[in-house]
Order: sequence, then structure tokens, then C-alpha cells
Amino acid sequence: MATPLFIVCQNGSRESLQFAAMPASVGAVSGRVVTVFLSMNALQHFLRRPSPEAPAAGPVGVLLQTRQAPRFEELFRQAVELGDARIYACSMAMDLLDMVEVDLAEYLAGAQGLTKFLGDAEAGQLLVF
Repeated sequence: MATPLFIVCQNGSRESLQFAAMPASVGAVSGRVVTVFLSMNALQHFLRRPSPEAPAAGPVGVLLQTRQAPRFEELFRQAVELGDARIYACSMAMDLLDMVEVDLAEYLAGAQGLTKFLGDAEAGQLLVF
């Protein structure tokens, strides 16, 4: 059995979110259990209502948009729909942003605390973006 993959997204830049989405989607469709934890500046890009555009941190972020690379939102959605991935919103960040679970994109599994996420992550590989 493959080692579970745990991904923390806290940076809201297009490049960071794109690079986090790539191992999430590839891992999930390749048979790995993937758990993603969205917090801080990343969380605002995973809402049911129109989300702010993730800003480019540099020239690669601009190219991701102008060359129409698959968007990070679509890669995360595919990880959930085509593989064994669950994506959670940080409950503390939700409180700070005055959000409730109904505000989250429909493919998110809900809210989770950092303590629970890190406890689960002890059993796998942890990546932070």
C-alpha cells in the first residue's frame, strides 16, 4: 500500500496552489490516499461563490494563466472525483474569515482542525505549500 500523502496549502499565490494541486491530483488518481488542508491565504480561493483570482507571485504564475494551464481548482476537484482525496478547510481560518461550511466549494469535505490533520499526517508524507 502506498504511503498516504498530506498536503498543507497556506500560501494563496497561483504558483503555490498549482504546485500543491499537481501532487494531489497525480497521487489520488495513482491510488494514494491524499488529504489536503487549506488554511490562511489559500482558503479564500476555495469558496462556493466566485473567489478572488489567485495572484501570480512571479512570471510563471502569469504564464500559468496566459498559456491556459489546467487551473488548480480543477486539479483539486479531479483528485476528489477521480481518486481517493479529501480536502478540508482549516477551522481556525474559517473563523477568522467569518466563513461557515456552506461557503466552501462543493468538492471540499468540510472543516477540520490542525491538531486532527497533523495527528493523521503522522502516518504519511507531509508537503507544505
